[in-house]
Amino acid sequence: MKEKKKSDLSVLLGYAGNYKGLTFLGLLLSAVSMVLGMLPYICIWLVVRDLIQVAPNWTEASGISRYGWMAFIFAVAGIAVYFAALMCTHLAAFRTASNIRKAGMKHLMKAPLGFSDSNASGLLRNRLDGAAAETETLLAHNLADIVGTVAMFLGMLVLMIVFDWRMGLACLLAAVVSIVSMFTMMGGKNAKLMQEYQGAQDVMSKAGTEYVRGIPVVKVFQQTVYSFKAFKEAIENYSKKAEQYTDGVCRTPQSVNLTFTEGAFVFLVPLALLLAPAALASGSFAGFVTNFAFYAIFSAIISTALAKIMFAASGMMLAHTALSRINEVMNAPTLKITDHPKVPKDNSVEFKNVSFTYDGAEVPAIDNVSFKVEPGQTVALVGPSGGGKTTAASLIPRFWDTSAGSVLVGGVDVRDADPHVLMDQVAFVFQNNRLFKTSILENVRVSRPDATREEVQAALSQAQCDDILQKLPDGMDTVLGTKGTYLSGGEQQRVALARAILKDAPIVVLDEATAFADPENEAMIQKALGTLTKGRTVIMIAHRLSTVVGADRIIVMDNGKVIEQGTHSTLLQAKGLYERMWQEYNRAVRWRISKEAQ
Repeated sequence: MKEKKKSDLSVLLGYAGNYKGLTFLGLLLSAVSMVLGMLPYICIWLVVRDLIQVAPNWTEASGISRYGWMAFIFAVAGIAVYFAALMCTHLAAFRTASNIRKAGMKHLMKAPLGFSDSNASGLLRNRLDGAAAETETLLAHNLADIVGTVAMFLGMLVLMIVFDWRMGLACLLAAVVSIVSMFTMMGGKNAKLMQEYQGAQDVMSKAGTEYVRGIPVVKVFQQTVYSFKAFKEAIENYSKKAEQYTDGVCRTPQSVNLTFTEGAFVFLVPLALLLAPAALASGSFAGFVTNFAFYAIFSAIISTALAKIMFAASGMMLAHTALSRINEVMNAPTLKITDHPKVPKDNSVEFKNVSFTYDGAEVPAIDNVSFKVEPGQTVALVGPSGGGKTTAASLIPRFWDTSAGSVLVGGVDVRDADPHVLMDQVAFVFQNNRLFKTSILENVRVSRPDATREEVQAALSQAQCDDILQKLPDGMDTVLGTKGTYLSGGEQQRVALARAILKDAPIVVLDEATAFADPENEAMIQKALGTLTKGRTVIMIAHRLSTVVGADRIIVMDNGKVIEQGTHSTLLQAKGLYERMWQEYNRAVRWRISKEAQ
């Protein structure tokens, strides 16, 4: 039997946990507050009735003071109860949003690390943190307003029929026009346009984050903001969608809505002119005037009620799109963890007929790859860009799981190992490592939280970071990113190497560790790499072929396949792809800019 799909509200309340009851209490109090808010209008009607009955002897209206105080008490009580209702719904809403963020982060912790690489951090943050914040408006305000407005409308229907059903129906015409206008704005294809608007906002958030990260490059090449084409296009697309929705969809219906709800009195006056002669002839003109006064005053509440419905409906629609964005995070693939984990026997790494295809791709990133790295060996993966080198390396620590075949560490399929044990076995250094906005001490200690200061200091020294610490005001206690304290790309790479050294993992994966380093930093990084890789199993990816000459074995990959493998000398003798790459590399190294004689 097909499981019934849960409503957006059910899903949100599911995140509320123990605070769900507080939400329902807030909704009940909101309904009570709205009923209390209507009672002063009845008190005003009673005042008008008494005054008309004794006119022109106003002093004989003895109940006016009592009704006035009653109206005041009901109004204050309504405000107090509504305040209590919002306190309940706000507490529940904040807890729900917090639970959504926690659930999202918990799920992301179970997702493959590669998921974070293929989804920009700005996009993930907007989907999770930003979308969770948007649900707060629904639960804290809109939901209470919906329940309160329903209670108000039920009360309005009763009150409008009790005194004079004809005048009551005239006032309700404004409500009908308003509801039709709101459905025009928010229903059908316009709901889809709202989703497109939210999608454009997501894309703009992602592009904005990437642009900020790319500002150094933009400055180096003296480019303006418009040089970042993706960011510019994202802004223009967002602006286009916003203009489409506000100007093309909302302008006319909203104008009609506001005109009739704010002027509900316009339906009442013609009807009163038609009914007045009959009331005058029947001798019930005083009662007629009293009823007219009530509806004239009460019609003002219609615009308030309808405005709350409109904002509440908008909140429901925003919450729906927010939940859709949250679900994109919650539906991220998770790594399957075996119930009976196996422990790797040694530090070997083996690929057995491994294939892997990224989601949405038609061609495999790597196809039927097999090779083995013995404990203590250094194996280099080289080849043209897009050949599958980085993808192959990322399968070792389970950034992704293979589509076919298996990756073995210590003779154990990585899918059969405990993820924590596997991560303890592997240290990896990327070409673009990220440092946190905290002290260098904590940045290095993140690889082994229980490490002492002395151990961190030793790792920094082995990573050739002594000169970095000497120039910083507080040494390794200096917080990066504050008071103008920043490190160059090569310096950041050395700190990242200190992390890997401190981790002391038996298997090391290096992905272009010297790619962005200047000659001076590269020399220091090479020294640090010598310390890091000593006595360990090393898989290194490199485009600078000079760094792989001494590798025990070189594996050449192209189009996701292993083309050839062997030592540097044997591959040169084979006259294959590696030999051609070596010749091109040497020509590039010898290339110089020369000034021709004038």
